[in-house]
Amino acid sequence: MAGVELRQLRYFVAVAEELNFGRAAARLLIAGPSLSQQIKALERDLGVRLFDRDRRSVSLTPAGADLLPHTRALLERADDLRGRARRLSGSQPVRLGYVNWLPADLTRRTAAVAQVHVDAWVAPSHTQAARVADGSLDLAVCWVRNEDLKRHGLRARLLGADRLYAVARSTDAGEPSAAPAVSVGDTDVLIDDDVTSWASWNAYAEELTRATGARAVRISDGAVTGPAFFDHVRRCRRPVLNSPKGQTTPLPSDLVRREVVAPRVFWTWSLVRRESEERAGVLGVVDALCDGVGADGLGIHAPGAWLPADDPHALPR
Repeated sequence: MAGVELRQLRYFVAVAEELNFGRAAARLLIAGPSLSQQIKALERDLGVRLFDRDRRSVSLTPAGADLLPHTRALLERADDLRGRARRLSGSQPVRLGYVNWLPADLTRRTAAVAQVHVDAWVAPSHTQAARVADGSLDLAVCWVRNEDLKRHGLRARLLGADRLYAVARSTDAGEPSAAPAVSVGDTDVLIDDDVTSWASWNAYAEELTRATGARAVRISDGAVTGPAFFDHVRRCRRPVLNSPKGQTTPLPSDLVRREVVAPRVFWTWSLVRRESEERAGVLGVVDALCDGVGADGLGIHAPGAWLPADDPHALPR
């Protein structure tokens, strides 16, 4: 019995119902010779002959007739098990929203758990958190504070972190390959008047400036990122802290990246879900993505690292 496969049992039932190998093969969408070979292999593994056959007819043997209802029942149980597994893993797609960053191996890590549908609407962190709260999304990768979690009835798991750096004019930093590190207190931080788009960044930036002595620069042109951000860098006399949305944007040739120290500044990415969430598929995706993600590996708890005090992944102060 060790070699018996469910597909062979399905072949047996099809031949038993058709009593014709050609019709059974067409129904199963396989070649007739392959079907015959599989039935012979099944008979060999079971140790009994299932069919009497000659050139003109096919009939069930007494053993085949006796095993047929048990085989049907076994296949029904297998189908029921498969259906239950699909429901447990989330036969309905798990809707995942994000801001600008997702794990590169998201599909590989979640494929065995649920079908993850990445939402096409890329929106700011506070918007994505609110969408999880109202049920528009099941999960979101975003930046949140403890107060956001409490207000929306959400829970957060650590998924990733960006270490922020500054951008400066190359003439202010020497050779691009040797641009020196800069203290946070010697940087400018852009804060935009558009709270619809930049509410989360503004909250983060305002706390950073209060805590570290970095200088807040108020703007109203949405230039926290993008080409207009580089124009601000060229106008500012000090290096400008780069936001998480600009982490992977190539720099123009006249600008350089400068490491930020004293302290090292981090932005965390949480995977948020509703507190009331009970669906196994959603919870399975959370575990698949977040298990093994350690704060130590990301550096956010290392000496000299900085997170906002209300960051859900910050150590108590």
